[in-house]
Amino acid sequence: MEIEHKYLIKEMPKNLSKYKKKEIEQGYLNHTPVLRIRKSNDDYIFTYKLKKEKGSEKTPICNEEIEAPLTEEAYEHLKTKVDHNLIVKTRYIIPYKTGDKKYKIELDVFHGKLEGLVFAEVEFESVEDANSFKKPRWFGKRISDDKRYRNGFLTTQENLDCFKE
Repeated sequence: MEIEHKYLIKEMPKNLSKYKKKEIEQGYLNHTPVLRIRKSNDDYIFTYKLKKEKGSEKTPICNEEIEAPLTEEAYEHLKTKVDHNLIVKTRYIIPYKTGDKKYKIELDVFHGKLEGLVFAEVEFESVEDANSFKKPRWFGKRISDDKRYRNGFLTTQENLDCFKE
């Protein structure tokens, strides 16, 4: 089970270069259930996700998720079959501790058609853990329930117009 919250970023953290990062390219073969392919650095992954609970301002996103490795050849073949656009982003892995709890913040900085978009995800061990999370100061509004920030939706966008109010 994947339990997560997503957040906008008020300001970028300092010294991003000191954190581990992944160069990610991903596409979607289906959206319900989610069938996704991803290249993460030199790893190739096929993911099946089934939404269990919709996230909201008070509750996290909960998904059933299964991942399996792909070969580079299989990834390249499936890449020709994705719906819409590929997502290209750099994901910074930022350790974060609040109280006695340790978390891993995944800060996604998008490239290409989505250049300028940045948000963070935090995964949790339980719904209770997610609901008691104390976010860092550089986090902005929680956007777990905003469909515009779901990667499947982002693949359908040609630019950032969907974020204009």
